[in-house]
Amino acid sequence: MQSSVADPLRILQDTFGYTSFRPPQDAVIETLMGGGDALVIMPTGGGKSLCYQIPAMALPGTGVVVSPLIALMQDQVAALRQAGVRAACLNSTLSLDEVRQVERDLLDGDLDLLYVAPERLLSERSLELLSRARINLFAIDEAHCVSQWGHDFRPEYIRLSLLAQHWPRVPRIALTATADARTRDEIRERLGLEGARAFISGFDRPNIRYRIHQGRGNARQALLRFIRETHPGEAGIVYCLSRKRVEEVATWLQEQGLDALPYHAGLGPQVREAHQRRFLNEEGVIIVATIAFGMGIDKPNVRFVAHLNLPKSIEAYYQETGRAGRDGLPADAWMRYGLQDVITLRQMLDASEADDARKRLERYKLDAMLGLCETTACRRQALLAYFGETLEAPCGNCDNCLQPPETWDATVAAQKALSCVHRTGQRFGVNYLVDVLRGREDPRIKHFGHDQLSVFGIGADLAVEAWRGVFRQLIARGLLAVDVEGHGALRLDESCRPVLRGETQLLLRREVRAPAGGRAARRTAASALTDPADRDLFEALRDCRRRLAEEQGVPPYVVFHDATLMEMARRRPSTLADLAGIPGVGERKLETFGADFLEVIAGEG
Repeated sequence: MQSSVADPLRILQDTFGYTSFRPPQDAVIETLMGGGDALVIMPTGGGKSLCYQIPAMALPGTGVVVSPLIALMQDQVAALRQAGVRAACLNSTLSLDEVRQVERDLLDGDLDLLYVAPERLLSERSLELLSRARINLFAIDEAHCVSQWGHDFRPEYIRLSLLAQHWPRVPRIALTATADARTRDEIRERLGLEGARAFISGFDRPNIRYRIHQGRGNARQALLRFIRETHPGEAGIVYCLSRKRVEEVATWLQEQGLDALPYHAGLGPQVREAHQRRFLNEEGVIIVATIAFGMGIDKPNVRFVAHLNLPKSIEAYYQETGRAGRDGLPADAWMRYGLQDVITLRQMLDASEADDARKRLERYKLDAMLGLCETTACRRQALLAYFGETLEAPCGNCDNCLQPPETWDATVAAQKALSCVHRTGQRFGVNYLVDVLRGREDPRIKHFGHDQLSVFGIGADLAVEAWRGVFRQLIARGLLAVDVEGHGALRLDESCRPVLRGETQLLLRREVRAPAGGRAARRTAASALTDPADRDLFEALRDCRRRLAEEQGVPPYVVFHDATLMEMARRRPSTLADLAGIPGVGERKLETFGADFLEVIAGEG
C-alpha cells in the first residue's frame, strides 16, 4: 500500500517512457494533486488519460475512472497492466470470484486505478464499497455524454453529480475531446464542477487530412479506390447511416478482397464483441458501422475514417473522425455525400417529435455541418471556428487547400431553379424539377401541363449533375426546404426572396467529377519513413509485436504504438539502454519486450 506522494514526472518517464509532459498535462496533474477539480477539453490522442492516471498513481489511494463502455475499460486496463500499473475494472464480464478479488484489492489499497461504468458506480453496493476504500480522485471520461443537447447523451451520466455529495473533498476531473461552449457549461452544471479549473488545449488534429467529396456516382467504388490507393492493408472505420447499408457495404468490401466487418446495434452482442475484438487485435481490419461503434476506441493506428453519409452535426463528425490517427501519424477523414443525404436529414429533423427549441438547435447544427461540406475555403479553419478556435492561415492539409475548388456565379441558375419550384406548385422533388428545367419530353410532365410553363427547358445549358449540385447547395443554404411527408418535394423558404429578386449574388461550388487518371499518394504509417531499409525494419518490428501480443493475449498496440516502432526503425538501438531512450518504452516494457525487439533490429542491421 502506497502511503507517500510520488513524483509525477518520474512516473511519466519510468512507467510510460516519455521524457516530458505536453502542456497542459502538467498543470492538470498539479491541480488534481493539490485537491482541485478540473475540466479538460483535449483532442483525441492528446494524452487526456495521463492527466488522471498519473496523479492516481502518485497519490495514496485509488483513482476511480468512470468509463462508458466495457470494451474500452478492458483495453485501458490491459494497456496499464502491460506498463506495470496496478489497474482493474468492475463490469458484467467478470465472474463472482473475479469481482470479489477486485474488491479485496481495492480495500487493501493494492489498486492504482479502478475502471467502472456509471450505472455500476452509482449502485448502492458500489457506493458502499467505495465508502470503505481510500479514493484519491474521480475521473469522468467522455464527459460530453452528460449533455442533453449534445450528440451522444447518456442519461446515467446526469446522476454522477452524486460523487460531489458523497466525496466532497475528493478531486474530480471531467474529460472529453468534443464540447462547444454550451456543452462545457452543461458539463459544469450537471456534474457540480462550477468551480473546476478549465483546461482547453485546442481542437486541431493537424495529422488528419480532411477530404469531403460531393457526388452522385458509385460511392462504394470511390471508397474502394480511396482505401486501395491511400491506405492498403491498414485499419479503418467506415460509417453509414443505416444498418442495411452497413451490411451491404461490408459484404461488398469483403467481395473486393478487403477484411471488412459490419457493426451495428441490430447484431447480437456476441457478434459485435467478436468483430470489435478482431478490429482491436488484428492489423488491417476495416469496421463498417453505424454510430453505434467507436466511442472511446483506443486503437491508435486507425489510419482512416470514412463517411458514406452526412453526419448530423460537426460535433459528431469531429468525434468520429477523431478516431483516426490517435498516434499522431498521418491519417485521413474521407467523406462522400450527396443531395439525398441533405434531403433525408432535413426530413428526419422536421419530422422528429422534439420540441421547437430542440429542433432549432438541431437545425443549427445540421446547417453548420452542411456549411463545412459546401465551403470553398480551408476545411480546418471552418471546423475549428465552429468550436471557437482561430487558425490564422489555411492548413494546407485538406482537399480545399490542396486542390482549391472552382466557384461560379450561380445567381441566374438559382433564380431558374427557385422559379421552377414555385411554378410547378412546390409539390415535386429534385429529379422532376431538373427534367422540367432541361426540357425533357416526359409523359408525366405533359400530364401536369408543365411543358407549357415558362421554366420548361430554360436550363438545357446545364448538365443533370450541375443542376443537382445547384439544388443541393440551395437546400444546404436553407433557401429551399424539404417536405416532411417523405416524398422529397421542395418548397421555397422565405430567405430565397433576395436571390429571386436579384438583390444578392450567389456564388456556388462548381460540380466537377473526380479525375479518372492518377493515383492518390499513399499515406500509410510506413510511408512516413523515407528510407526503404527503415520501412522494411518497421514491418519486421510489427511482425514481432504481433507475435508478442498474441502470446500476451492483448492488442498489438498495447505492446508498443506504431510511432514507437518507427522510432526504433529510425534510431536502430543496439542495447537496452539505447532502447530505453525511445519514446513509449517504459521500464516494465523494456524488461518484458526489450530483448525481442533488439534481436529483430540486429537481424535487420
